[in-house]
Amino acid sequence: MQILADYHVHSHHSGDSDAPMNEVVESAISKGLKFLCFTEHMDIDYPEYPQDNITKNTFLLDAKTYKNEFLKIKDKYKDQIELHYGVELGLQPHVLEENKAFLSENDFEFVIGSNHICNRKDPYYPEFFMDRSEQDAMNEFFESTLENIRLFNNYDVLGHLDYAIRYAPTKGADYSYDQHRDIIDEILKQLISDGKGLDVNTKALYSGMPQPNPDINMLKRFRELGGEIITFGSDAHKAADISNKFDTAADIVRAAGFTSYCIFKDRKPVFYNL
Repeated sequence: MQILADYHVHSHHSGDSDAPMNEVVESAISKGLKFLCFTEHMDIDYPEYPQDNITKNTFLLDAKTYKNEFLKIKDKYKDQIELHYGVELGLQPHVLEENKAFLSENDFEFVIGSNHICNRKDPYYPEFFMDRSEQDAMNEFFESTLENIRLFNNYDVLGHLDYAIRYAPTKGADYSYDQHRDIIDEILKQLISDGKGLDVNTKALYSGMPQPNPDINMLKRFRELGGEIITFGSDAHKAADISNKFDTAADIVRAAGFTSYCIFKDRKPVFYNL
């Protein structure tokens, strides 16, 4: 059965995308999707990376401008696809109050909580992995994730749980759930306790890696522990990548023991059969 919803999508309202919203929507329609949720980046106090012209303001979302265009696009395509208004919120311990205020001032229908920054560094950049093993770097990333979700729970799914492995020097050639079982289990238990879900993120798959984020073993363990809520997200930053590798991800999710996935309406999950 086809996955009908892409719930992790970026447009030109995100600091790392220039995709027009209408092109993103038209791509989703052409691929047979029934639901699409824009999840534009909001990362408060993002580190500066001058080599890429990245400043602390690059990932600050202008929510008013975003919503105004979203409402126009939603109305334009209302007879072809159901659109939802979401955000991908960057989690860091020292911006808790700013994140709380931002969400209280906006009426998002869906919130991804993502750990992009680990102790003031983004694993996207090689410096995060320098002078240590990938295993040590990933352990630090997971510890940071656990700290964030223990401090802040106003989100619906955790974005790309093992995001950092996408950018590791070996792209996870020797990486496994078993290396980090204890800390990952604590993350999964916290998610379940708080009624949160996982973003099954296919960007790694269409970037040439064999598994989505998180991988099948983490998904299987989430299900074993009682986790039920998952969403599918392409993490597309251009229209062509909407729902990319969803068929592969669906097979992986079924193999992990899931029989359904979710869309969200007004921050509430709605289940669909896989």
